[in-house]
Amino acid sequence: MNVLIIGSGGREHALTWKVAQSDRVKKIWVAPGNAGTAQEPKTTNVAISPTDIRGLLQLASEQAIHLTLVGPEVPLAAGIVDAFQQAGFAIFGPTQQAARLETSKVFCKNFLRQHGIPTARFATFRDLKAALTYIDTHPLPLVVKASGLAAGKGVIIAETREAARVAVLAMLEQKQFGEAGEEIVIEEFLVGEELSFIVMVDGEHVLPLASARDYKRRDNGHQGPNTGGMGAFSPVSSCTPLLEQRILEQIIYHTIQGLHKEQTPYVGFLYAGLMITPEGEPKVLEFNCRLGDPET
Repeated sequence: MNVLIIGSGGREHALTWKVAQSDRVKKIWVAPGNAGTAQEPKTTNVAISPTDIRGLLQLASEQAIHLTLVGPEVPLAAGIVDAFQQAGFAIFGPTQQAARLETSKVFCKNFLRQHGIPTARFATFRDLKAALTYIDTHPLPLVVKASGLAAGKGVIIAETREAARVAVLAMLEQKQFGEAGEEIVIEEFLVGEELSFIVMVDGEHVLPLASARDYKRRDNGHQGPNTGGMGAFSPVSSCTPLLEQRILEQIIYHTIQGLHKEQTPYVGFLYAGLMITPEGEPKVLEFNCRLGDPET
């Protein structure tokens, strides 16, 4: 089997390392890869951008690729899975429509509410004045989120109303995140323990992977702005079998079933970023439609 892995981070190195261990795999191409993937057996890095879908399709054709694994979110948002499927190549990942769980926080929050999946109370805004009024009338802290992809930097936890106003102005008026910030979510701040819960999905069946906890803040002592991830550990001892079953029943299964009802079956890795409340109830902070980095 020839495998193509798309991406250039630690996540893609971990995937390459694991895939190379399979006796069924003859050759691995990583586009574009990194210095780590270059050291793995059976592996060749190829200087093709993850967003160059035409170039990746050409590579898949030339090298007789049997399976493609997508690491980052940007090519998913660009519709790489749809393009590969239309060209007749096997690829593991969600379609552009299904990937809206990650690529549009507004879509995700409305989906969660529609299907009764536990999450923080929220409101969505395009209008600056309406967003500022909401800030003045709701309890602190507040969480301000750019709806679109912002490389893990589009979530601001505002301890004061002034901080919330600054975040809203940066997104809606100053266009700090461009199109990604043209629509925003403002939600209540949830207290508890964060948990990364990742599953593999084939459209109907779900296979849970080990729980993990990542650390997003840039600076020591849980300080500084959020990043895409500074580090992680796995497994999480507080994720008991009982809690795992609760997450599956209350969140994961309902999500997959909800997408199926909307004629958007989900295939790929699904990463639920959760807050476990002091009462032991899991609530969705966000969904990612791929493996985590650094959790992988």
